[in-house]
Amino acid sequence: MASEEKSLHFIEQIIEDSLANGFPQDKLRFRFPPEPNGYLHIGHAKSICLNFGLGLKYNAPVNLRFDDTNPAKEEQEYVDAIKEDLKWLGFNWSEELYSSDYFQQLYEWAVAMIKNGKAYVDSQSSEDMAIQKGTPTQPGVDGPYRNRSIEENLTFFEGMKNGDFPEGSHVLRAKIDMASTNMLMRDPLMYRILHRHHHRTGNEWNIYPMYDFAHGESDYIEQISHSICTLEFVMHRELYDWFLDQIYDENKVRPHQYEFARLNLNYTVMSKRKLLQLVQENIVNGWDDPRMPTISGLRRRGYTAAAIRKFCEVIGVAKRENIIDVSLLDFCLREDLNKTAPRVMAVLDPVKVVITNYPEGVEEWLEAENNQEDESAGYRKVPFSRELYIERDDFLEVAPAKFFRLSIGNEVRLKNGYIIKGESVIKDSNGFITEIQVTYDTDSLSGSGSEASKRKVAGTLHWVSISHAVEAEIRLYDRLFIDEAPDSHKEKSFLEFMNAESLQIVKGFVEPSLSGAKIGDHFQFQRLGYFVVDKDATDSKLVFNKTVGLKDAWEEKDKKEANLLMNTQKEINKYVKEKDEKNASLLLNTIVENIKSIDNFSLLCQTLVKNVKNDNNSLLFANLLLHFSVKVKANDIDLEIVHKLYTMSLKSQLATVRIFVLLNLKRDLVNNSVFEAQITELRNTEKNEKVLEVLNSI
Repeated sequence: MASEEKSLHFIEQIIEDSLANGFPQDKLRFRFPPEPNGYLHIGHAKSICLNFGLGLKYNAPVNLRFDDTNPAKEEQEYVDAIKEDLKWLGFNWSEELYSSDYFQQLYEWAVAMIKNGKAYVDSQSSEDMAIQKGTPTQPGVDGPYRNRSIEENLTFFEGMKNGDFPEGSHVLRAKIDMASTNMLMRDPLMYRILHRHHHRTGNEWNIYPMYDFAHGESDYIEQISHSICTLEFVMHRELYDWFLDQIYDENKVRPHQYEFARLNLNYTVMSKRKLLQLVQENIVNGWDDPRMPTISGLRRRGYTAAAIRKFCEVIGVAKRENIIDVSLLDFCLREDLNKTAPRVMAVLDPVKVVITNYPEGVEEWLEAENNQEDESAGYRKVPFSRELYIERDDFLEVAPAKFFRLSIGNEVRLKNGYIIKGESVIKDSNGFITEIQVTYDTDSLSGSGSEASKRKVAGTLHWVSISHAVEAEIRLYDRLFIDEAPDSHKEKSFLEFMNAESLQIVKGFVEPSLSGAKIGDHFQFQRLGYFVVDKDATDSKLVFNKTVGLKDAWEEKDKKEANLLMNTQKEINKYVKEKDEKNASLLLNTIVENIKSIDNFSLLCQTLVKNVKNDNNSLLFANLLLHFSVKVKANDIDLEIVHKLYTMSLKSQLATVRIFVLLNLKRDLVNNSVFEAQITELRNTEKNEKVLEVLNSI
């Protein structure tokens, strides 16, 4: 059966059109051009897979070129990390190059541009230059140094190169068009003075080229045919072409810039500056902290290169920006690990189980399948004995009807082992269960073929034998942010959305087959999720990182919170209709507790905004959200929406709405004064005693 042919994405179509129009295939050349000012993150992975994927598809070379033109932010550490990430992802570059390789050539081109009247040295302050450049709707004006003589410009530029001037005193600008509708064309900067040590050229240079000048010219030097970048560079394309116009030789390949939509992932920040802030403020433990979206962090967390490449393939290459759900990345990971990760048993929150009718001092070695998805994975032996550990939440002394785990009087199967029945518990002086006593069915060994072994029971539990268990440190990682768009909210820092439970460290116990596990080894802890051996592990101490759960807990949480808000709105309707004051108070308490329990900031904001409409119950819900949520404040909502809410609520026929809008206004110091006249009017007309009581407190 023929495999389904994949359609071309738009970049591939551009290349196909180039070839169809006579561009020689052996002249195709691509590049991946990171700036070594931080570690690569998952967003870069999309660009890496695109550029190197094109190289593989068209059998064309792909250069790794470091755009190292800003020594103030760049370090050799970042260069080394980027190379390691690329190799780990499975890609090999044709040549390792640096923009700094071309500093002399770029300088010579800049001198030629000065001589041709296409560049000049500007001595204005950066503030004056910003004013002089105008605005998107107002053209710029010529600066006082725009018409310096060629000789004077050459003298100043050479002095800049020789280190004769302090940083910020002069810049070299291209002379293009101060009235251009594209502000980037209004005499952009080409060089600035930086007396900084460069990680490759040392202190040789005192001037460094700006990205827009160096990038396209570097592409030209390397004879890159298709220069692929993200959509924020669309407006830069005109400048890219203008700089090429100054040096282009028609006998050479002229690079062309094409833009695609970058990867935007929810529950994540992608800004290198913000990621660096997390590192510098010790909010995370370095660039490779397993909670970071960096490739090194994902690798340490246990994500596989194959899963990341698959993720980039699934999301595709598009021209329009969109937000990708991080659960898709986790789905790709589960698919990969499900095929390759051995199944083992580990207990993370242990409680002791004693099988009272199992002989003391006896042990059995039971056969366990390593991975049912991989026939070649084979089997291993796991030890079984009288005393075991199971997960504490796998037992309830008195269980509800749909509890399918161990309880007194009920049976469960131990994975690969026997059926056991809960008999009694031992508790400490605080009532905490320290031991569960059970009996086992001696004829019920899994896979033995006996009638008892075929008996159906409520559930199957994982376990480890206490006398054989290997102690391990288990690091339970979760998403770093609790909001789906942590850096998109006005008046709020992305740090306000940190997940306080993004890392929990517990002492667990694993089966003895893991005693020889090596750093980077992946496992599925049965019923718990996928885990990887961390680099902190030693011969004497095992350390595991939780990579991902077997199910998407966040999707379930989001659905749960969305459903809770929907049900809370129904409770509002009941509350408004309730005549009995005691019942109404109970309903209000439930509503308040529900609102306080919601973590999803974006969901709360969206729900609040949707309920700002001319309906008493909706207005009440919106005011209660604003008053009782610990996540949302008035300044988190668009000012026009807030004013609309306050205006309609002050006129509401429902006294409870008027009470809560007044309480909200009382603590909203920013907007309180705007509504003074309406509050005064309400004070003169209000008849409800409870509303008057609140009015008198303002």
